[in-house]
Parts: sequence; C-alpha cells; structure tokens
Amino acid sequence: MSSFAPEVITHIGSFPITNTILNTLLIDSFLIGTTYAVTKKITMLPSKLQNAGEMLLETFYDMTASIAGERTKQIFPYFMTFFLFILVANWSGLLPGVSSIGFFEESHGKKELIPLIRGATSDVNTTFALAIISLVATHVMSIKTLGLKGYFSHFFTFSPIYFAPIFVFVGLLEVVSEFTKMISLSFRLFGNIYAGEVVLATVSNIFSFLFPLPFMLLEVIVGFVQALVFSMLTFVFMTIFTTPHHAEEHAREVNN
Repeated sequence: MSSFAPEVITHIGSFPITNTILNTLLIDSFLIGTTYAVTKKITMLPSKLQNAGEMLLETFYDMTASIAGERTKQIFPYFMTFFLFILVANWSGLLPGVSSIGFFEESHGKKELIPLIRGATSDVNTTFALAIISLVATHVMSIKTLGLKGYFSHFFTFSPIYFAPIFVFVGLLEVVSEFTKMISLSFRLFGNIYAGEVVLATVSNIFSFLFPLPFMLLEVIVGFVQALVFSMLTFVFMTIFTTPHHAEEHAREVNN
C-alpha cells in the first residue's frame, strides 16, 4: 500500500470512483443480501444462519438495554449497524486479492500497482464520514428526545443561581470537544486498520508463506476490537446525550 489516499479507478461524470468506494459498495451489497437471506426464511425452527443471527442480535440488544434502558429501541439500530459495517469492512481487507489484484501504472519512472479493491476503513475519508454520521445522529437524537433546552443544558447552565462567566467558557469547551470526538473516532479506526495493512503487506513481501499467518490472526482480532470500540463509543455518546442533564447529576451524586 503506497499512499494514504485511495486510488481512483474510474469516473462517473466528474465524480471519482476509488477502490475504497468499490469496497464499500461490495460490503453494503453483502450486508443487505445477508439480511435479506436471513429475514426471508424466518421459521420457528431456525436454521444455522438464522440461529447465529438471532444470537448476535440478542447479545448486543441485551448489552444496549443494560445501559440505555428505555432508549434502547432508538440507539440499538445505530449501534448494530456501525458494528456490522465496520467489522465487515475491517475484515474485507484481509481477503485474498484485496489490495493485491489490480493494474500497473507508471509513476515517477516506476511501475506501481493500483489495486482494484482496497479496505474501506484504510481510507481516512471513510472513517471520517462514519464519525460525522455518528456525531450528527447523536445530536439529532438528543434534540428529538430532550428538546432544544434539554439538549443545550448538556453544554450550558441556564439557572441564574448557578450562572457565572466560567460556565459559559466551559460550555464552549464542551462544544469544541464534540468536534475533537469526530477526529479521534475517525483517526483511531483509520490508524489501526491502515497500520495493520501496511504491516501485512511488508511481511508478505518478505515471507510469502506461513510467517504472515500470525499477523493475519492479529488483524482479525484488531478488526473486531476496533469495530466494537467505534460502535460502543457511539452507543455511549447517544446514551449520554439522550439523558436529561439533571438525571446525569443525580446519577453522579448517587455514585459519589
């Protein structure tokens, strides 16, 4: 893998189609097709595929319900969607042919391989887009659940009893921190996946048989962990921002 930026394969009009966009379309097709296959033949006596799907959903739904409570139905679809998409995207970069099948182009007097498909989450544009969706969905959900006053109470204190200029400054810092969340979410996911693919490519070029297998197993684990971290952080942010501010303060007092 030679660059951070994805390689352009073709154009639709003036819109560039990169190898990470192609991978994203394949992942979407896989997830939609699998979902359709599972839900089309739901029976009282489940098949192995249906049983596996139900176990996965039940495990994550119970995890969400244990923290989000009555807001589980709102939050769970985002939590599960982020997890499945990122997990498949991370693991797709480990499949044979991904990042290794393509065509050669001459660059600076040297022939360079341009892969037809590249892992979607090894592209910072993809991870940044996921982070934007995560934060926008969180704040929209907060406004719908708490209203504007309840939403802004997470940043600013409206009571004249507690008003002080320092609270305005702290509130502005909280607003800025929301943008830093977007950066940290995207770069954490991108950095781990991109670094892993670079290591695998380097090791595979030196040792083409057996030696890369432990590194591939490590990347399977890293791919799972990073998908879980991103989706869990989104889930936690949504839970916090849909909780009334006075309820948060009460919870802190009880914990103390």
